[in-house]
Amino acid sequence: MSSNINYERLSLLGDKVKGGGATKEEKDEFMWMLLQNRSITQQQYNEYINNGNKENTENILQAALAVGAVLIIGFLIGELFKKK
Repeated sequence: MSSNINYERLSLLGDKVKGGGATKEEKDEFMWMLLQNRSITQQQYNEYINNGNKENTENILQAALAVGAVLIIGFLIGELFKKK
């Protein structure tokens, strides 16, 4: 996994997507960050991009939110253990 991911930005984007206030660009950035971190596959990313505004896009985003949440939780746990 990449250690260069901006977890604050990922969390912000995840919150916006979850709350329904994310723009298309923010959703795209969220998915791109997950792809760059290898948290989703290229195929999953392509499916999201190629889906356009179809209903299935929201299903893909919801699944990505779960992945993003796990990623952030893992990061926070790691930071907690670094401080001990």
